[in-house]
Amino acid sequence: MATYEEIHGKRVEVFDSDPTLDSTYEGQVWYNSATGTLRSVVSFGAWISAAPSPNGGSSRMGIGTQTATVMAGGATGPGNQSYVEHYNGIGWASATAMPGGRQDGASAGTQTAGLLWCGEGPSNLNTTIEYDGSSWTSGGSYPITARGVRGSGTQTAALGCGGATPSASNVSAEYDGSSWTAGNNLPGVRIAAATSGPQTSALATTGKDDAPNPSVTNLNTAYDGTNWTAQTVYPLSLRQAASTGTSSSANLVAGGVGATPFSDAVTTAAQWDGNSWTTTGSLGTKSTHMGYAGTSTASMISGGTQDYPSYPGVTQEFNQSINTITAAAWSAGANLPVATIGLAASGSTNSSILAWGGQTPPGSSVSTSLLYNGTSWTATPSLPGARVYHSGSGTATAAISGSGGDPPITNSDEFDGSSWTAGGTMNTGRRHLNGNGPQTSAFVTGGYTGTTPTAATEEYNGSSWSNGGNLNQTRYGISAGGSEPAGLAMGGGVPGSPNAYNNVEEYNGSAWTNVTALPGKRAYGIGYGPQTAAKQVNGSAPPYQSTTFDYDGTVFSTAPATANGRGDGAGAGTDNTSGVVMGGYAPSASAVTEEYSTGTETVTAKNLTTG
Repeated sequence: MATYEEIHGKRVEVFDSDPTLDSTYEGQVWYNSATGTLRSVVSFGAWISAAPSPNGGSSRMGIGTQTATVMAGGATGPGNQSYVEHYNGIGWASATAMPGGRQDGASAGTQTAGLLWCGEGPSNLNTTIEYDGSSWTSGGSYPITARGVRGSGTQTAALGCGGATPSASNVSAEYDGSSWTAGNNLPGVRIAAATSGPQTSALATTGKDDAPNPSVTNLNTAYDGTNWTAQTVYPLSLRQAASTGTSSSANLVAGGVGATPFSDAVTTAAQWDGNSWTTTGSLGTKSTHMGYAGTSTASMISGGTQDYPSYPGVTQEFNQSINTITAAAWSAGANLPVATIGLAASGSTNSSILAWGGQTPPGSSVSTSLLYNGTSWTATPSLPGARVYHSGSGTATAAISGSGGDPPITNSDEFDGSSWTAGGTMNTGRRHLNGNGPQTSAFVTGGYTGTTPTAATEEYNGSSWSNGGNLNQTRYGISAGGSEPAGLAMGGGVPGSPNAYNNVEEYNGSAWTNVTALPGKRAYGIGYGPQTAAKQVNGSAPPYQSTTFDYDGTVFSTAPATANGRGDGAGAGTDNTSGVVMGGYAPSASAVTEEYSTGTETVTAKNLTTG
């Protein structure tokens, strides 16, 4: 005979506290006797802020998923832009620009098989362009020349609908990978209808009708590959909303604006299940005219917002999950005991960082050495002498400090976890040099000898320094990553104008090679991590930047910014998923410490209530 559990599932268990939760608890119910509540793990939707797009813009065109997005074109004021950015779920990287600028067009497909058509550039367009993840090629012409067309589907099975010619249109058309074929018309004329889903199961919601006295609509229509059918209307009448989904019965619509331009943008978001709308979370920022990508349970929007005529690159993510999702971010750590500039640091984890030397107000170089455990700073034995603008690398218990000073010295110093001792003598004394790597396989490069910048590189084997290959670009204030023989030199500068570079070079143990440039010019920044997973943080002369860039060995992408910009600070971390930065100019000497952590997902229990 079947048991109760086999027929009905688990009985309601009683706990004096919530159990340790994982996905196996989804749908299970228990009674928490301490709080007197029935509890369960159920999915819920929420919006979080993510790294902003560097370019931003209005009426951008989005392609792909939440973690593999293409965001193309748009407007940032006069003119239409051709820039393209990729989003990986954490940050943004520049990609191959479109053949010409356009905004307010339609899009479909994936990051490596995408499609854009129509839009304004600056006059209305009927052209189609296809994207393979790195280059753009021409496709078939759309049946009408229009802006405000919206689309969905794939590169070889796309759907377009509506638009302004300039008159509002009810045209819909299908793409087969080479040409467009007109389909049955929409039930009503619409411009900028929120559209998502595949070619044979799409949804077009809200939009605007004809000028000169346009009104917005809450009309909701589904497409089955042949016909459009009216569905339950959207809760609001809007235009320029975002829509993501996988079918005509699994969609998310977010943001948008009413008939009055921009000022009445909304934060509303709602999911469609094929029968009814359910509001789910609210956008953190009122948004309209944004680009979007993803599904009804994992989507992202970027650009737009209500800040006409400026369109910042605000990015927001939606997740429907049993987990509470926290975005990657920098957070405040314990301040240094004294505001310090020109210090150095080493370490392998956020809870094991060594920082030493530097200059404290009113301008005195120090020999202080401090250990950070993730909560507080503790003094360790001091350096043999004061050090400032020196290099630092290694771990918190096996560090190497090189040169520095004004005038520069050739000393290097080693830390073994309990004391500092003299290391090998360097060949070139310099300040504002930088390096990275373990104590027994470190390198330093660049710097200022006191009379001139240098491109010299030196390698350390744990006891002595030897000359390596010179940088291709002479500079100092470099952000360094990697180790010997896989080093990385990011940015830097020289006296005069320009005083900062975005040059990036990789080292193979004998020679430096130019690779992908930083997204922005940075000098006196912070670098750490291996050559294939490095981080470049802050830098440049006033104004000091709060930017963070991640490198994967091929391209740079933006990452969450620090709360404070700084130059001549220090930092260390295992790779671009971790790290601690501290001190520096911000714009005066600073004691601020910040810690980086990747996004987290935690299974979350909810109270069950009647209603």
